[in-house]
Amino acid sequence: MDPIKVMIVEDQELIRSSLQIVLGIESDLAVVGAAENGAEAVALCEERRPDVVLMDIHMPVMDGIEATKRIKKANPQTKIIILTTFQEMDFVIEALQAGAEGYLLKAIDTKDLVAGVRVVAHGGTLITQEIAKALFAGHIQKSSGGESPSEKYMLSKRETEILQCLADGLSNEAIAEKLFLSMGTVKNYISNLYAKLDVAGRAEAVRKARTEELL
Repeated sequence: MDPIKVMIVEDQELIRSSLQIVLGIESDLAVVGAAENGAEAVALCEERRPDVVLMDIHMPVMDGIEATKRIKKANPQTKIIILTTFQEMDFVIEALQAGAEGYLLKAIDTKDLVAGVRVVAHGGTLITQEIAKALFAGHIQKSSGGESPSEKYMLSKRETEILQCLADGLSNEAIAEKLFLSMGTVKNYISNLYAKLDVAGRAEAVRKARTEELL
């Protein structure tokens, strides 16, 4: 049986190298590539066609959510496991919507990581108990507290961040640099914001954000 082809996408070299070592010693796994940002990951996936991608979220040039969307669109058969931290829990729902099959905490035991790769590679889905509890707790908190302004307009965590940047007067270039996104990704987020808020431009979006207490 051919080994499971795995690609690692992580901007921190130490973590990236450690993952390569951990996965590389498994006889049924083969690390076929490593990328340090989402843009590299998209291009490398097209070339190497991995079975499973371990995807970080916050990276320069292109984040893991956008990279996941593009990889799944080009190669739906590629399975993606998001590597996350508790500080990034708000992005897990976005990753789900982007098509990811698994979510693991970066602090996971190496044996569980390897087992998770195998589960997802063979068609399963994976979410750790810690992430499930955090998501459930967040859902209960939101339900008891009523609908927030951001929920009313269905703004994601990233869209709210970009809306705050607009309110702070940052240019598209400055937003891209601050949030480690490409210019194209920033423009897409801003277009989505305008559509969700039903506004025609930056100034109107900021006015509505303040009126509706979105920030």
